Amino acid sequence: MIQLLFTVLSAEVGVAVALLFKTPLRKLVILGLDRFKRGRGPVIAKTVAGTVVIVLASSLYSMAKIRSRSAEFGALTPTDQVLMSRHLLEASIMGYSLFLALIIDRLHHYIRELRGLRKSMEAVMKHNRVLEETKRGGSDKIKTRDSEIASLNEQIKNLKFESEERMKEARAAEANVMALRKQSDDLLIEYDRLLEDNQNINNQLVAFN
Repeated sequence: MIQLLFTVLSAEVGVAVALLFKTPLRKLVILGLDRFKRGRGPVIAKTVAGTVVIVLASSLYSMAKIRSRSAEFGALTPTDQVLMSRHLLEASIMGYSLFLALIIDRLHHYIRELRGLRKSMEAVMKHNRVLEETKRGGSDKIKTRDSEIASLNEQIKNLKFESEERMKEARAAEANVMALRKQSDDLLIEYDRLLEDNQNINNQLVAFN
């Protein structure tokens, strides 16, 4: 019985140490515990734990009986001392075994939660990275659009300036045309006057002859 309890306790210590340190053995232990908890493992574990608790209670009851018997006789006999030591050793090993089993269960649970949290954090960080890249791409597009708009505004300003220059040139050309037209009208009037004078002179010459 004591050898079996020592074997179980040593195995539990090994599992607990494997769970505490991040080694390749830790992954194997976690996989083994996962498989153990998926099937009928929890029922078996509860049955074994219940049996150990019953045996522990029996050992404690035997120790209490031995003490009560020693109280009646005033001292422990050698046989009672051996039995007392044996029951005390068995009770201690079973108590440590139950405690280690609880620690292993909690360690496995916390490790699984940490792995789930890490995966969630990685997914969130990846999503944030995608959002930042999208935001950067959008800002780049906005900057590109702003530069395009600025260049278009500059082109519009240049076109306005050129159109104003063209309008000034057109107005100047129009003024020149009006001046030339006025000059042509004056020349036509002068030509008509000269024709009229020439006609009068001819008439006078005819009359004189």
